[in-house]
Amino acid sequence: MSSVIELKKQLVDEITDKLKASVSTVVVDYRGLSVAEVTELRKQLREAGVEFKVYKNSMVRRAAEAAELSGLNEALTGPNAIAFSTEDVVAPAKILNDFAKKHEALELKAGVIEGNVATADEIKALADLPSREGLLSMLLSVLQAPIRNLALAAKAVADQKEEQGA
Repeated sequence: MSSVIELKKQLVDEITDKLKASVSTVVVDYRGLSVAEVTELRKQLREAGVEFKVYKNSMVRRAAEAAELSGLNEALTGPNAIAFSTEDVVAPAKILNDFAKKHEALELKAGVIEGNVATADEIKALADLPSREGLLSMLLSVLQAPIRNLALAAKAVADQKEEQGA
């Protein structure tokens, strides 16, 4: 009997470590998805470096309390799966949100973004953000705009002087 309790403690510790180590965690209700759809979802998440697991709610509740994320407990009803990402904050939210748009059976419930409990709406808002590369390209274009405008103005002045001199 004590070995079962030890296994449960180890599982709670494992979930707690994952909750603390991940920069983004998303809880979803996967009821109604076929095995093929879940396999496809797991493949997409795995390719993005996201771990997707199913745990008992009681174990996740204990782990959430140990990780000081007790606000997550409200979403832990019914069959849930949890996506953990230790690298990319946006990846699990984006993949799961896109998948949920195509498969109505998948429901985003809640999550943890960089240590803060987030609602389903906040997860969806995060998913609508452009990727890291997209944000960097936007930043670079904003930084290049003044220099580009200066170069165009300098060229216009040079062309004007050239016309006056000719």
